[in-house]
Amino acid sequence: MKYIPMTILGADKLKKELNYLKHIKRKEIIISISEAREHGDLKENAEYHAAREQQSFCENKIQNIESKLSKAQIIDITKITNNGHVIFGTTVTILNLKTNEKLIYRIVGDDEADIKINLISINSPIARGLIRKKINDVVLIKTPRENIKFKILNVEHI
Repeated sequence: MKYIPMTILGADKLKKELNYLKHIKRKEIIISISEAREHGDLKENAEYHAAREQQSFCENKIQNIESKLSKAQIIDITKITNNGHVIFGTTVTILNLKTNEKLIYRIVGDDEADIKINLISINSPIARGLIRKKINDVVLIKTPRENIKFKILNVEHI
């Protein structure tokens, strides 16, 4: 079985979503289906078909989250000694050597990634280029647009 790396926060977020889908959303959908059935002929009942489609979507999402959680390798970065190397879960401060722009990213699992809040996927080009590097290393990252040189300024386990 292939494990899926995940931070504690990422696993908690998935567990909360799973709980919501199982205990709240499912009940709402059942009520919608029940109300739609009361409207008569199911063959031409758009509300009924929409509710059944919503139920199918919800059940698929539940199965997907349960599968991810069963394969999750939850990593608590705060319990790993910081030796200055970039690993999964670290928060990395880098300097773009071309623009002199400082960037701070946390390397997380695919499901947790959100560039708007500086969470990048372990499978992104930047993260792949940074993994196993250490403070003061200069790294060439190949992106779809161009190759960019970054200097690693700091590595934190937070």
